[in-house]
Amino acid sequence: MDLQRVPRTIGRQAVAVCLVAVVALLAGAWLRMPSAVAAARVVPAPAVDASASTASSEVAVLAGGCFWGVQGVFQHVKGVKNAVSGYAGGKEATAEYDVVSTGSTGHAESVQVTFDPRKISYGRLLQIFFSVAHNPTQLNRQGPDVGTQYRSTIFPMTPDQARIATAYIAQLNDGKVFGAPVVTTIEPNRDFYPAEAYHQDYLTLHPDEPYIAYNDLPKIGELKRLFPDRYRATPVLVGAGR
Repeated sequence: MDLQRVPRTIGRQAVAVCLVAVVALLAGAWLRMPSAVAAARVVPAPAVDASASTASSEVAVLAGGCFWGVQGVFQHVKGVKNAVSGYAGGKEATAEYDVVSTGSTGHAESVQVTFDPRKISYGRLLQIFFSVAHNPTQLNRQGPDVGTQYRSTIFPMTPDQARIATAYIAQLNDGKVFGAPVVTTIEPNRDFYPAEAYHQDYLTLHPDEPYIAYNDLPKIGELKRLFPDRYRATPVLVGAGR
């Protein structure tokens, strides 16, 4: 059975755990899979960033592989008010996990980050996105997850966000920061649709799940190590308001 095609639902966790254990025992293949955190580093801050803001809230939408890990990273960032897993890039009618997982909807697993621009800028969020949250040189995949639904994408909510993101990707590529091209796409004018409730706060609720322990928890450690001034130990959770 292909582990990547097993829906990540609570009812099928036992299947995923058993499969991972078998793979690890027989061939160690799980541990040899490409890691989305292998290239974690502090990349240069953006040369172009937003001007000082008096607004108390702004929204960014980012996609960098499985939304569990990306959501978990930004939930631990100071200045972030909320981070919601969901889908962006496709139509509302297909914004369902089992359908998005086919890779045929145009959606990417995404995270809607609501932040206070007086405390952290959009450009600084992108710096964390490129440094810790994912590997932006992997095309249509992150670590063990393969498909366009796992692509690296920025969904700018405003023309200013699009300007900052475009300039930053050019800066990283011109500086050959990663030793390989940044393949992150910029897709404006796309709506965001929240994912099913069982996907929210997944990293915090399931830290012992093998997928989380290997692929996503290291990102939280890298955030703390590389951005100690931006790290907060207690995550801001979607479920806190329920």
